Formats: sequence, C-alpha cells, structure tokens
Amino acid sequence: MQKQMMQQPVDTPVPTSPDEQMVAELAAAIESILFVSGRPLERAELRKLLDIDEENLTQSLQTLEHELENHRRGIRLQRLGEQVQLVTAPENARYIAALLGLPMSAKLTSAAMETLAVISYRQPVTRAQIEATRGVNSDRALASLIQHGLVVEVGRAQTVGRPTLFGTTPEFLQQFGLTKLEQLPPVTGTPGTPAQSSAEV
Repeated sequence: MQKQMMQQPVDTPVPTSPDEQMVAELAAAIESILFVSGRPLERAELRKLLDIDEENLTQSLQTLEHELENHRRGIRLQRLGEQVQLVTAPENARYIAALLGLPMSAKLTSAAMETLAVISYRQPVTRAQIEATRGVNSDRALASLIQHGLVVEVGRAQTVGRPTLFGTTPEFLQQFGLTKLEQLPPVTGTPGTPAQSSAEV
C-alpha cells in the first residue's frame, strides 16, 4: 500500500490548447535560460532569445512564477523593473546562509530603515526628495543602504542639475522575502511605516 502511494504522480495542470502548450514550453525555456545565465536578464534579451513578443513573454513569466510558487519549489522568479532572474525561495534563506557562511541579516539603524521605506515606495527618487519626505539629512542613511547593497543609483532625473535617482536592488527583494515590488504591503501611514516593523533586514 505504501509503495503504491509513493508512486502516485503529483497533480499538474495539463495545457488544454495549443496556446497554453506554447506558453508552458516558453516558461520551461525561460527557466532553463535563467538557470544557466546565473544573472539577471533584461526582458528584451529574453524576447530576442525566444523570438517572441512582450505579450507572450509576460504570459510565460507569469506561468513560470505560478509554477515555482504553487509547487513550493526551492527557487522563485524575481522581477525588478526590466530585469528577471531566478533566486532562492525566501523560506530557505537560513540554509543558504549556513552553506555560504553568511549572516542571516544586516543591522540597520532606524534612520536607514526609514530611508529605505521612502525609496522602496517612491522609487526612482532623488536624495532631495528623500530628505523632503523625512525632513532630515539622509546622507549617512543612504550611504549605509548602498553599502549593504539594498539601494543603488538607477539614473539621473530630467531636472535642473540632473540629480541622481535611487532605487532598490534585487538584494532588497531577496532580503525581505519578495519577488517583485508589487508585493510590498500597502502604505497605511507615513512612507516609512511599513518597512519599520523590523529592525533587521
């Protein structure tokens, strides 16, 4: 009886139309490409490699994302802007940290956490906009976030002086157990409130 139970296949939705079959095949191809690349790939790169349009790419990415999550796989699809990559599942972070000899979290000051919250919800954002929101100088907090790899320069604003724009990194998503920015909790108070629920990253 036990042997029969172990041999039962896992229920997996089977594509019922040519279009669904194509999307499923593209999703598998994307998984292979991202696995081999070992780095974030631009959506434009994937479109070119697979010779598909943006609509088919979006459908295929959604299919891959759902497959990885619904089957509780050890990897997840992470999307940040135009970049896509495979990352380890957040719930397995402690095992990866143990393997690589890395600390589980990086300590951040409350000022850094507040600055990170402003950036994560309002990106891309300039230093002046960050300080206008917080009401205080944010140089040290911003430097700390950049040092921890949670924030990076993402471009220049099309305004007088071309100030630097800042945004979050894939590492930010990984540290907070997210696969895309849309998973950030809704803002219910000030811009810094949601991210300040923990003093650790």
